[in-house]
Amino acid sequence: MIPGPDLSVDHPLVLLLLVLGLLPLVASPLRGTGVPALALAPADGLSMALSVGLKIAGLLAIYALVLGLAGLHLQAQSVARLGNGAHLMLLFDRSASMDNTFANRQPGQGEESKSAAAKRLLMDFLAHRPRDRIGVAAFSTSPMPVLPLTDHHDAVAAAVAAIDRPGLALTDVGRGLALALEAFDTDNDTATAGGAVLLVSDGAALIDPRVQAALRDGLKRRPVRLYWLFLRTAGARGIFDKPEAPGDDIPQVMPERHLNIFLSSLGVPYRAFEAGSPQAVAQAIAEIDRQERAPMLYTERVARRDLDRLCYALAAAALALLTAAKWAERQLDARPPQVRTKQAESSPDVTRRAA
Repeated sequence: MIPGPDLSVDHPLVLLLLVLGLLPLVASPLRGTGVPALALAPADGLSMALSVGLKIAGLLAIYALVLGLAGLHLQAQSVARLGNGAHLMLLFDRSASMDNTFANRQPGQGEESKSAAAKRLLMDFLAHRPRDRIGVAAFSTSPMPVLPLTDHHDAVAAAVAAIDRPGLALTDVGRGLALALEAFDTDNDTATAGGAVLLVSDGAALIDPRVQAALRDGLKRRPVRLYWLFLRTAGARGIFDKPEAPGDDIPQVMPERHLNIFLSSLGVPYRAFEAGSPQAVAQAIAEIDRQERAPMLYTERVARRDLDRLCYALAAAALALLTAAKWAERQLDARPPQVRTKQAESSPDVTRRAA
């Protein structure tokens, strides 16, 4: 470790070579030239500045090379940041039905699937919320973690851009919700600011009683806000539909209705949006955008940053300056003797050299 709160090196023993930095203070890269009665020569500010500059260049070249060889770097650290937005987990349904249009058919010319419409509108949502911390998860036959909560929106955009890939057969929404809630369990920044889960799905399925109990327990320990953006297919049962017969009011017959009832019973802020077209999806996302805006303090983990290349670049610049000085000295020595004599007579200071 070297002085400084964040700086460190990989090979501390190499720092012993820093003692070589004293060499430019006691020796000069230029050849000395004897001058009689030097005390009688007037002071030459330019010569003194060049002398000091060359010493500093030599010292910098040695120190930079040693620090580069030692592996100088900025340590990984946690940085507190203040934003205005939300901690938001996007939970996508990746079942095969999401690959169809709202009219429940394969997309044709000029049409887009439900997943493609959701992707397009959510990408626009992200573009207007640069301060959010967003994570991504998905579910189909099983839950799929995609991206933890982060403020690196390039990664979030890449994850959202992949949600319209071909889906699988089933819809395990219960374990998908459990996975989304786990993202807040492992994130300390949401302990005070809370967070929200946005479920984007075109259907529902039965949730195992054990999963229901786990969801209730998780929300007691870390309450979050829930949103369900239900992409309703034409002709399908809706969230708010009433059963036509008393015997139909069961999860096996009306899973969307009963998922809505279950989410409403969890004791956390919850809102469901039923969208049967891309325009309705846009309106729902705009409303969520208005709801999820608040100041938030969070901690970002900054990765280690190697500084060896910067050290080598500084050393190269200093060595280039010393090389130029040596080249200038050789050019002066290459002049005819009579020219050097005349210049010495007219300007006695020219022959002074850095000690």
